[in-house]
Amino acid sequence: MPSPPNFLSRIAREPIRPVRAAIRHWVLSAFPRADTGSIDYDHPHGDPGLFGPDSATWRVHSDFPGMLAGGLAALTLQTLHPLALAGVWDHSNFRGDLLGRLRRTTAFVGGTTYAPRAQTEALIEHVRQIHTHITGHGEDGRPYAANDPALLTWVHVTEAYSFLQGYRRYSHVTLPADAADRYYDEVRRIAEALGAHAVPASEQAVNDYFQHIQPELAYTERSRVVLELLSQVRLPVPAAGLSRDLFLHAGAALLPDWATELLGRTPRQQRQARLAAHALWTIAPVFRAALKDGIASRACRRMDVPAEQLQHWA
Repeated sequence: MPSPPNFLSRIAREPIRPVRAAIRHWVLSAFPRADTGSIDYDHPHGDPGLFGPDSATWRVHSDFPGMLAGGLAALTLQTLHPLALAGVWDHSNFRGDLLGRLRRTTAFVGGTTYAPRAQTEALIEHVRQIHTHITGHGEDGRPYAANDPALLTWVHVTEAYSFLQGYRRYSHVTLPADAADRYYDEVRRIAEALGAHAVPASEQAVNDYFQHIQPELAYTERSRVVLELLSQVRLPVPAAGLSRDLFLHAGAALLPDWATELLGRTPRQQRQARLAAHALWTIAPVFRAALKDGIASRACRRMDVPAEQLQHWA
């Protein structure tokens, strides 16, 4: 398996402009723009959507390295909830199209973050309708439903926590003292619109939530199967295995200690995670430069503010 230091040495040997172009091509091949005819990020002019350019959410979600690593960390955490995993196991084509699931999640997060208000609400309603059909029973016979407020809260918290940790680890930006609480208080709007209840609205509340829910979590055979498939996913880009390994290990570096222990991650795996985290932190500015004209920039133009504003905190 290629190691993160090998990836870094390759970056160091190549001129920066071709590297940026290659990274841009790879990212857009693996995760096509979420605006192919369905979302208009440019109109109506002045529409801030759910959050707007002064929000913590626009800043955190604008950082691609942290968001991709964070998304993989969130998927890993979500495999630890038996009922949430049962819904994926019974109703998702994850065995044949795990990359498609990643793309759909990416599109939903990008849309609900940056799209104008009416289109954001349409995205949320579409997912709510899908959830009404996802029901069944877990391995222990307990019923589950994707629109169960408790399960919606679990999925939301794992994602929000992981995205914020990804930003902290890889953005090269120091969060202001109140930024984490601002972020959690903002993004709960999406979870509540989907039907979640009692969504944690601060960093302390998120920590308390994880402490409270741990007795319900387990690393099962189903968890192992899904994570094994995730470790083998082939991104449709050059050096697919290399980029997959880098981001998977960098995502693992974001996991809370209790999850690392529950997953039974070995000292070798934890060492790989630390190396990948250092590698991704080092090359993150190249990703940022290669993708500076993404949907966050378009949303900023819609609001007549410079995209560079998202690199700083008010």
